[in-house]
Amino acid sequence: LMQRGLKFFPVVGWAERGGGNAIGHGNSVPRFHITWGTGPGVLEPFVQRVREAQKRGLISFKFRHRVNELTRTGATVDGVRGDILQPSTVERGYKSSREISGDFELHAQAVIVASGGIGANHQLVRENWPQRLGGAPKRMIAGVPDHVDGRMLAITEQAGGSIINRDRMWHYVEGIKNWAPIWTDHAIRILPGPSSLWLDALGKRLPVPLYPGFDTLGTLSHIMSTGFDYSWFILTKKIIQKEFALSGSEQNPDLTGKSWRQVLGRATSGIPGPVKAFMEKGEDFIVEAELPKLVSRMNALAGGEPLLELAEVEREIRARDRQLDNPFSKDMQITALRGARAYLGDRLIRTAKPHKMLDPANGPLIAVRLNILTRKTLGGLQTDLESRVLGVDGQPVAGLYAVGEAAGFGGGGVHGYAALEGTFLGGCIFSGRSAGRAAAASVA
Repeated sequence: LMQRGLKFFPVVGWAERGGGNAIGHGNSVPRFHITWGTGPGVLEPFVQRVREAQKRGLISFKFRHRVNELTRTGATVDGVRGDILQPSTVERGYKSSREISGDFELHAQAVIVASGGIGANHQLVRENWPQRLGGAPKRMIAGVPDHVDGRMLAITEQAGGSIINRDRMWHYVEGIKNWAPIWTDHAIRILPGPSSLWLDALGKRLPVPLYPGFDTLGTLSHIMSTGFDYSWFILTKKIIQKEFALSGSEQNPDLTGKSWRQVLGRATSGIPGPVKAFMEKGEDFIVEAELPKLVSRMNALAGGEPLLELAEVEREIRARDRQLDNPFSKDMQITALRGARAYLGDRLIRTAKPHKMLDPANGPLIAVRLNILTRKTLGGLQTDLESRVLGVDGQPVAGLYAVGEAAGFGGGGVHGYAALEGTFLGGCIFSGRSAGRAAAASVA
């Protein structure tokens, strides 16, 4: 990848610390590499090569062409058929018109499906929701654009492809509604440091080791077991300015714009601009100097019913704060955040110095309602090691390939039931390379 022009931010992150023991799931070391330039930085070297191929007449683009069917000659998939949609000028990610202006049919020696998963189709998410994670959320917000609807998966299945591991999903529990949405129910994920106090909808602290940034699916399962589909962070100004990162290239202008000056400003200039904007405009954020007012507004945001009792919330926070009176602690979260600060990368830019939340000098207090955010589809079209789509008989469907999330990031579910941060993009790139090489060899 580096030979292709990709570069990486030098501080390696630690976004999924794991389930609490040495042989359990999770990362033993930091391994979350952020690309320099974020998503656009990943695409840039590949887009450049594709544009060069276009100039040489090797590639043509068919924007606004919606596939309805894969065509076959005998047992071989040899093309696509569908609708030509009206031209659209909306920017990337926004929902565009689906008004039809014509139809089309194209044929080729190989067809590669790279249409993504089902994250924006909440009905389909609920239909495939795994029982091991409890009941499906009544309310979810979308971490992917509207076009990630699973439509092409069904079309490929109709052409003979086998879909497996439908119940394998990777959804996040730290979702907040975007105050400036691009797509429907646009969600942003908080990538938190380890210090925020995590409470369920009734004000009970989440159990060990369900701390921020530790165990995504374990936390999701626990939250769904409470009978509610949201939870709360309580934190301070000192925590948010050091520990809150937001997903999305537009939420990280310093990294996306490859600006070292802005990156250094993030580490030294207080609350990052995108985070501050959510504090001021985001519907899930509450900022108050005093705990009683904070809890009152939390109840109001949750619908007005007094689910949170001030005395219970205050007891949890004071008990946590007392564990900072000496260098020792029986609070495992305090121990964990001290351990996090032993890693220089976390100490510099991701983990606040331990402090008491109810000390006014560390305020104001901040509460954040955390929603279930749909994101990754871990199952998908079953493929072999050459990214060839397999039928229900286990044999390759001639002429048909699938890559990326449409293929469960490879094979129809290469991750199993869970995953680690940074492994999704790798599966997309690797399965795409395998498909390209195999398709090229088959038509040579």
